[in-house]
Amino acid sequence: MLKQALGHVLKRLDSWADRLYGWKWNPLYQSGALVIVCLAVLLVTGLYLIFFYRIGAPYESMVRIDAQAWGGRWIRSLHRYSADASVVAVVIHALRMFCQGRSWGPRALAWISGVLLVFLLYVCGWTGYVMVWDGHAQLLATEGARLLDALPLFSEPISRTFAGADPLPSAFFFMNLFLHIAIPVGVVMFLWLHVSRVARPVLLPPRPLLWTAVGLLTAAAILLPVRLGPGADLLRVPGEVAVNAFYSFWLPAIDSAPPALVWAVGSILVLVFLAVPFLTRPRDDRRPEPSSVSSRLCTSCEQCYVDCPYDAIRMVERTDGRDGLVAQVNPDSCVSCGICAGSCAPMGVGPPGRTGRDQLARVREYVAKGGCGPGDIVLVGCGRSATGAREDDDAPRFPISCAGNLHSSVVEYLVRAGVRGVLVVACPPRDCWGREGPKWLGERLFNRREAELKERVDRRRVRVAYASSFDGRALAAALDDFSRALARLDAPSGETRIEVDTECEVVVESAQ
Repeated sequence: MLKQALGHVLKRLDSWADRLYGWKWNPLYQSGALVIVCLAVLLVTGLYLIFFYRIGAPYESMVRIDAQAWGGRWIRSLHRYSADASVVAVVIHALRMFCQGRSWGPRALAWISGVLLVFLLYVCGWTGYVMVWDGHAQLLATEGARLLDALPLFSEPISRTFAGADPLPSAFFFMNLFLHIAIPVGVVMFLWLHVSRVARPVLLPPRPLLWTAVGLLTAAAILLPVRLGPGADLLRVPGEVAVNAFYSFWLPAIDSAPPALVWAVGSILVLVFLAVPFLTRPRDDRRPEPSSVSSRLCTSCEQCYVDCPYDAIRMVERTDGRDGLVAQVNPDSCVSCGICAGSCAPMGVGPPGRTGRDQLARVREYVAKGGCGPGDIVLVGCGRSATGAREDDDAPRFPISCAGNLHSSVVEYLVRAGVRGVLVVACPPRDCWGREGPKWLGERLFNRREAELKERVDRRRVRVAYASSFDGRALAAALDDFSRALARLDAPSGETRIEVDTECEVVVESAQ
C-alpha cells in the first residue's frame, strides 16, 4: 500500500516536472546523477577549504574562512549546500528505485551498496559539522560520545573528554579531519560496487542540467551564505541551536532517550533498509523469467551481448558443431527487461513469451481480430508509459512490456497491414525500467542498428514519443502532431500541389 501510494505521488511529480522542464531536463529522472554532481562539488570545495583549516584552532580557522568574502564564505556555503542537496537527491533516487520495483533480484546489490553509501555520506557529513566546532558541533559530539559509551568499545567513557575539565586534545579534531578525508575514498569504492552490475553506467546528467545545478547551488551560496554560529564552550550547555534538517534532524528525538533504545531503533531501521530487496521481491509465480537463447537461431552477431544493459549476456563457444560463438544468458544477472529480444534479427533470444517471434504472432492475431484498421494510428505502448493515461482518443493500442523489447518486425507488420501510422510510446529515456530501452529502440527504427526496421517500410509513418505514465498531455500532443504529419502525407498530389520556380538563374559563360 505504501509503495503504491508513494509511486502514485512520484508519477504525478514526474508529469508536472515534464511539463515544466521537458523530459530531457527533468531533474527527478537525474536524481542519481545529481548525487554525483553534489559529491564532485563537495570534493572541489573541500580541497580548497582544507588549506585554511587548522586542527589546533578549529573554530578560529572557520572564522578566518568566513571573513574571506570573496574566497572563503561563499565556498564554505557552497560546500554546505552541496552536502544538503546530496541528501535530497539520494532520498529521491532511493524512493524512485523502491517504487519502481528496481531493488530486488539482480538489482539487490545496487540497493544494498546504496544503503552503505548513504551511511558513509552521513558519517562524512557529521564529521564535517563537528570540524566547525560551534554550538551545533558540540551537540553532535556530546550526543555521539553518549551513544558510543553504551557500546563495549572503550576502556573509559569518552564522554569525559567533553566534560570541560581539560581542553579538547588536538587528536580529536585530527580524527575528524582524517575521517572526513578518508571516507570519500570508501564512497568511491562503494560507488563502483553500486554500478558494477550495469553496462555503460551514466554518472553525470546532461551538461545543461549539470551546470544549472552547480549554478543554482553557487547562487544560493553567494546570495544566502551560511551563518557561522557561536563557538563551542564545554563549560556551558549550548542554548538554542538550530539543527541541520538533513544531517542532525535526529538530535531532538534522542536528546533524552536511553542510548540502548537509540541503538535498538537505529539497528532495526538499518536492517529494514538492508532487507528491502527481500521484502519487495515478488512471489515466484509473479516473478518475470529471465531470457533464454535458442542456439539453433543464434547467428553469433553479438548484438544482444552488446545491447544488454546489465551485462547479463556473454558469448561462449558452441557445442552444436557449428562455427562461431553463441549467446548465453546469466539468469542471476538478467532482470527480464527483454531488450535482447528487440536486438535479435532472427528472433532467437528473449524472455519466455516476449521474444520477437512471440511478438510477431501476437500482432498477427491482433490484426486478424480487427484490433486496428487501415485508417488507424496504432499506439504501440510501453506498459509504464502514458498509453493508458488518455483513453478518449479512440486510437487502438498494442501493449508491450518495454520499448526496448519491441522487435522492429512488429512495426513493419502493422505498416504493411495498411494502418495509417504507428506511434511507439516509450518512457522518457532517463527513466526507463530497462535503462536503455528507448535508446536502442530509436537506433533500430531509424539508424539501422541490428534488427533494424527494413528499408521497405515507410519511416514517415513511424514515430516515437516519450511520455511518463501520467503525462497524458504529452501523449495527446504527440498523437495530434503525428496525425497532422500523416494528413499532409496522405493529401492528393494533383496539379494544385505542384510548385514551379518563376525565376530562372541565368548562367553567363565567360569568354575564353
